[in-house]
Amino acid sequence: MLVFDKKDALSYHLETLRQPKTTVGFVPTMGALHQGHLSLLAQSVVENDITVISIFVNPTQFNNQEDLEKYPRTLESDIQKVGTISKKILIYAPSVADIYEGKIESKSYSFEGLEHQMEGKYRPGHFDGVGTVVKKLFEIVTPTKAYFGEKDFQQLQIVKKLVAKEQLPVVIVGCPVFREANGLAMSSRNERLSPTERQEAAIIYASLQKTAGQFATQSIAKTRQMVVETFANHPLFQLEYFEIAEETTLKPALKKQKNKKYRAFIAVFTNNVRLIDTISLN
Repeated sequence: MLVFDKKDALSYHLETLRQPKTTVGFVPTMGALHQGHLSLLAQSVVENDITVISIFVNPTQFNNQEDLEKYPRTLESDIQKVGTISKKILIYAPSVADIYEGKIESKSYSFEGLEHQMEGKYRPGHFDGVGTVVKKLFEIVTPTKAYFGEKDFQQLQIVKKLVAKEQLPVVIVGCPVFREANGLAMSSRNERLSPTERQEAAIIYASLQKTAGQFATQSIAKTRQMVVETFANHPLFQLEYFEIAEETTLKPALKKQKNKKYRAFIAVFTNNVRLIDTISLN
């Protein structure tokens, strides 16, 4: 299995492999890989001639320095996990210097309002950082398809908008949320939870399932109140936000309209670890 820490070396190697109709699948990650990441890799391996995974904790998308410093970094373990899917997958694990070349800063993007909702509201500058690093990675790998998990649904919509605005020749593929046995959405940040927190975090998905179950019969206001009350006095979890939004604009919905697709989004804190999740309501 080949591991590259320099973009020039990766780009050169990819050029030696490309034929006129060669397809390249790409899975960008920040490492601490779990089964959700591996499912993206597995899909890419099936659908493409070559698969590349990047493992890079991107500093420009963190608005919380402590979160950046504590983000799990497990490169050796990650490499072993990638090998369980295919020994032929190319791994790009660059330094910050290789990506940013001495200028660790984000480009400022307009994503037509998508960036101001939910995650963008609570994490200023986050999506500028996401757009900046994703564009850089796409330019290095030049993939045919790129795979993103739907747990970060807002990010998925942002990346699709980035590709459209920048006219990048890549197809963005959204993949289902992978969950632990208790329903907790798989996330690298789960590694920072205590065993008790990890088990009790089942309440996050349970609240989303209850939302989906009553969406057809309850008003949005009553549903929101139900979720707020669920977390109001919880000993372990504090609700940062809960929103029901239309999938295309991600703007909070006040009333349900026919022929529109809605999703519920939630962000919760426990002991300074931030967890997000989402569920389709249609």
